[in-house]
Amino acid sequence: MPNPELIRIVDGIARDKSIEKDQIYTDIEQAIASGLRKQFDVEDTSEFVVTLDRSTGDISATRSGTLMPLSVVGRIGAQTVKQVMIQLIRQDERGSIYEEYKDKVGTIVTGTIARFEGPTMIVSLGRVEGIMPRSEQIPGEMHNPGERIQALILEVRDTPSAVKIILSRSHPELIRRLFEREVPEVGERTIEIKALAREAGHRTKIAVSSIDSKVDAVGACVGVRGSRIKNIVEELGGEKIDIVRWNESSQIFITNALKPAEVAEVSLCFELSRATVVVNEDQLSLAIGKKGQNVRLAARLTSWDVDILTPVEFKATVDRLDRTLKEIQGVTQEQVDKIIALGLIDVRDVEEVGIQPLIEEIGLEEAVAQQVLERCSAEGKLVEKEQEAKKATDAAARAARISGSASGLGLLGGFAASAKSDEPTATDEATDASDASSRLPGALESAEGSSPEVTTHSATMLAESDELSPEERAIRGVEVAPVENNIEEDSAADQIAQAKEQG
Repeated sequence: MPNPELIRIVDGIARDKSIEKDQIYTDIEQAIASGLRKQFDVEDTSEFVVTLDRSTGDISATRSGTLMPLSVVGRIGAQTVKQVMIQLIRQDERGSIYEEYKDKVGTIVTGTIARFEGPTMIVSLGRVEGIMPRSEQIPGEMHNPGERIQALILEVRDTPSAVKIILSRSHPELIRRLFEREVPEVGERTIEIKALAREAGHRTKIAVSSIDSKVDAVGACVGVRGSRIKNIVEELGGEKIDIVRWNESSQIFITNALKPAEVAEVSLCFELSRATVVVNEDQLSLAIGKKGQNVRLAARLTSWDVDILTPVEFKATVDRLDRTLKEIQGVTQEQVDKIIALGLIDVRDVEEVGIQPLIEEIGLEEAVAQQVLERCSAEGKLVEKEQEAKKATDAAARAARISGSASGLGLLGGFAASAKSDEPTATDEATDASDASSRLPGALESAEGSSPEVTTHSATMLAESDELSPEERAIRGVEVAPVENNIEEDSAADQIAQAKEQG
């Protein structure tokens, strides 16, 4: 007999759970057949056949071809029908969710924070919940349940229990998708994002290029008065974004990637994929960036190992290589110049490239090339020892300065203790800088391949920490007062002098 109520229920389930109505009708037929088999304790799946009329909702059941009333389904059979029906509907819904989200990997979705399970954030996306592990959250970013949030769909897993949707806000691809949404030229592919390097929560460098000569790639991404880039920065909680102009010339591209620092010279070694960048003394801290961040991101952006030197260091390194090579019989000045032109400016570089480029590119005989390699290897060991000795000397000098500051504070007694109780000491600042540096996440941890090497010859600059970054101090012209001349110590010293006069 017609059953319009069943038709209405099926329509509601199909609409709410995005399941095909015909699939639900099939599930009902399978569930009733399972109930009949359970009721009569039959294992043969072909003995009972249930048919549901899709237009009227009429249900008919046959056993071995004989029509039978559905009233024969008892309490046990009815319970089986219910359980099988729930299970089949859940399977259909899981399949529907997987089909909906599997093609959305790499896109941005908006959801509501439902709760936190330990460090893991659970985000409601409607009829499914997304999972954002701590590793995919932006370091230092705070959220509360009920807050609206945007994230990148990183992965969709179809597990037996449920469909798991892994979300991310720290992945570099999120930056690309935000630019495609906020900058129409990027979405239309008029402007192409050539490279991207990110340290989530801190800084991002992005290289852009325009296929239309009339469109300024950097200007379009920034927007009028920074309106476009401002929206992206606000979405990322204030993360700094540097937009640089991409260039086919690696030298120009590396120069652009190190901005805002001004680069004096770039020497490329294609054999080692290494770029030696020369910057003036006043640009060194700006090129390195706070805790090495600027040069580290530039290296990842350009896919070149970066070695930053001052003009004095560059000249000393090249002169040492020049002297070492000239000591070898059979090596001419022209061949020395060719070796340096290859980007091999350090005796250790020659050892690293090996003997083959010396024979093929420079034209050295094999015996002479072997002598060059051995001589540079020996000289490289001397360079290593000299650098280790210099590091030890610098470390001892820093420790002496810190110790002197600490002893000066101790002489102030209770006055200094009370004045400095809420202020960090120089030792604390150095420790905090070291800890913060070790906590910095990798910019491209989720991407394939490893990060390029970053080398600087001014290691002490990476250890110093202050409220202002090196680039900010350079731009503002601010000088940071040394610890021993701070206001609190002067004030405490005045109090001691007054106490002595009264005594």
